[in-house]
Formats: sequence, structure tokens, C-alpha cells
Amino acid sequence: MTEPSTAARLLARLRLHGWSVAVAESLTGGLVVSSLVGVPGASASLRGGVVAYDTAIKQSVLGVDAALLGRHGPVHPEVARQMAEGVRRALSVAGRPADLGIATTGIAGPESPDGQPVGTVHVGIATPDRSGVVSFLFDGDRARIREAACEAALRAALDAISE
Repeated sequence: MTEPSTAARLLARLRLHGWSVAVAESLTGGLVVSSLVGVPGASASLRGGVVAYDTAIKQSVLGVDAALLGRHGPVHPEVARQMAEGVRRALSVAGRPADLGIATTGIAGPESPDGQPVGTVHVGIATPDRSGVVSFLFDGDRARIREAACEAALRAALDAISE
């Protein structure tokens, strides 16, 4: 028998806590939500996702600080943290934010628009009690970096609610 995927383990943990999850994605472009949706029963916990590929959407939909975006651009740890917090609010139901927010931002390549290394990824995680960021530098082509970022986001979320 194969071991459950990280997405399946995350959803099982969310169900155990009675928690919901919302996802904001930039470089992963929906891969995180797709991984979750691929697990039977995901609808018990998954609120949905926002693909905020355009920097303006990070600000207008997710509430990322405009001055932060102006100073550092969309690939920055604090942007990831604010995206995770913002998606919890953006996907509120009946005035109740999602319990867990996951966010990805980074540079998948093949070139970097701002001089940061290709493969730079920041994953934001937000819960009702805290928020934080885990940063990575992945090797590989565009597809490999996006896949690694997706798996890293799922693992970071699982770690955050397993503590």
C-alpha cells in the first residue's frame, strides 16, 4: 500500500481539527489547490483558491501592502505572509475567515525579472494564532520549480498545524 500524499495528510489533519483552508498562489498557478482537489473528500475543508499571478491582484484581492510591493516587488517573504493572511479573509464564509491560509510566491524562470535567483520561493502560512514564512531555493526547470514549490507549501502547512 502506498503512503498517503502530503495533500491527503494535510486534509486529514484539517478534518481532525475541523479547520478550513484557503490558498493564494502566484508561481504555482493553481497547483496547490489542484493537489488538494485531487484528494477525495477535499470539499470538507477546502474553501478555494486565488491565483494572484498579477501583482495588482496581490494588493487588490489579498490586501498585500502597496508600499511593500513597491519597495520589494512580489517575490519577498513578507509578501508571502501577507498573501496567506489575506486569502484567509478573502475566502471568508459568513464572516468567518478560513482557518488556514497558504500562499506561494517566487520565480520559476527561465529568467528572473528582478535579479533574484531563479528557484527563489517563499511560502506563507497563516492560522488564527500566527503567521510565518518558509523560504526555499529550488533547482531545475520551470516545471520542476513549480512542483517543488507546491510540495513545499503543502508540507509547510502540514507542519504548521501539526505543531
